[in-house]
Amino acid sequence: MINYRANIWAMKELGVKKIISISAVGSLKKELKPGNLIVPDQFIDMTKGRSYTFYDGPKVAHISMADPFCKYLNSIVIKQAKELGIEIYEKGTYVCIEGPRFSTRAESKIFANVFNADIIGMTLVPEVNLACEAQICYSNIGMITDYDVFAEMPVNAREVKENMSKNIENVKRLLADVIEHVDLETDKDCTCCHSLENAFM
Repeated sequence: MINYRANIWAMKELGVKKIISISAVGSLKKELKPGNLIVPDQFIDMTKGRSYTFYDGPKVAHISMADPFCKYLNSIVIKQAKELGIEIYEKGTYVCIEGPRFSTRAESKIFANVFNADIIGMTLVPEVNLACEAQICYSNIGMITDYDVFAEMPVNAREVKENMSKNIENVKRLLADVIEHVDLETDKDCTCCHSLENAFM
């Protein structure tokens, strides 16, 4: 089992200031096409048994997650993707499920039609929570591989593999470009760097 807390804390001790994570995701909207990228700006946590905080007693941190992703990092990712001609959706709500199983049709329809979410995956929480507690800026690039089962559009392994290959090549190009443009010292448009300032009672 992945020790999320140990991994994020190790990054903090190494002096990491910004994290750009990559997730393979399914689309919950027909207009969000497989093979393209998306930068989520919100998430819904449907996980159940993960370690979500460094402060699980007696000290408790009540961090704000109103804007869970770093606006500065997101803006750089979007800007550089456009300059490279990579199609990228600029915002969206990510439903993070426990896994490893995929959703039922009923669950998928709830996520799409009731929650009005945009993408679904299994990798985001608790990394985003822990990064915020560690005061590390966090952004995510979602690689859309297929439509989730809400769409009644059968997907096969070949299609997923082809879309994943396209996504990976674009992400490699994008990350190489983004890294050159990120200012590690800036905290502009960012709440991540100051998340603990008003978190303790």
